Amino acid sequence: MLVGERMSRPIITVTPETTINDALHLMRTERIRRTPVVSHGKLVGIVSMKDLLNASPSQATTLSVWELNYLLSKLTIEHIMTRDVVTVTEDTPIEEAARVMVDRRVGGLPVVRGGEVVGIITETDLFKIFLELMGARDAGVRCEVRVLDEPGQLARLTQTLASAGGNIIALGTFAGESPGHSTVTFKVAGLTPDEVRAQITPVVERVVDIRVTHP
Repeated sequence: MLVGERMSRPIITVTPETTINDALHLMRTERIRRTPVVSHGKLVGIVSMKDLLNASPSQATTLSVWELNYLLSKLTIEHIMTRDVVTVTEDTPIEEAARVMVDRRVGGLPVVRGGEVVGIITETDLFKIFLELMGARDAGVRCEVRVLDEPGQLARLTQTLASAGGNIIALGTFAGESPGHSTVTFKVAGLTPDEVRAQITPVVERVVDIRVTHP
């Protein structure tokens, strides 16, 4: 899966000349938490809701409401935006974009094509992908098991479920509690919890959790 398949578009942007008040109103209206800053069609920065709120005067200020409105009407995005923007392209693997977000501690990445912003990929987009990956909206038997981190272990598990008539809805592998082991979480339809347990117990190290889930 590539970023271009899951990025949000059309992209909502602001310019360096946009005022703080206007940007706040735009983000609240569109229910977004960050937006790229574009000048003459090119990306020049990014600004978040947190940036805007931090730039707004504190409630403890002694300024009058008219003075506050005047100051905010003069303060523009150019003064608070982040200029060193981390970006990705449409053909960036989605997991690479997620890694960059975690490593750089950012909640979204503008997607660029030749310097032009064509979309944005955010943590919300990644959460939606995670829901799909784990079959969170599908009914079935959800199971978490521990297996040896060896070739063929996953194949044995999936073949066992398929041979018993199970339809694997979702499957993910994760680091185990100790070296040499992995955690596998899957969701399967067509079998009861007891049937799943009976089938997989001989081919895994341990069944950690098993339950029926509903969308």
